[in-house]
Amino acid sequence: MRIMNLVTLALIILGGLNWLSMGVIGYDVIGTVLGGAMLARLAYLIIGLAAIWQLMPGFQSFTLGEVDAERHLPHHR
Repeated sequence: MRIMNLVTLALIILGGLNWLSMGVIGYDVIGTVLGGAMLARLAYLIIGLAAIWQLMPGFQSFTLGEVDAERHLPHHR
């Protein structure tokens, strides 16, 4: 589960940086790198699903309380 959270977080950051690029200079990095429109759409779909996946811990922190939600995270000493 931890690896999935890290992967989805990385995808969301990648998508956010792409949106930053679109907003600042109007350049679609993901679309350019992947070339075809179908591949770019697939990448955007995967990034969107990653965002939905990351909503789960956010909602869990609201229902359990922030401290209780963090208690489930492994802490390294």
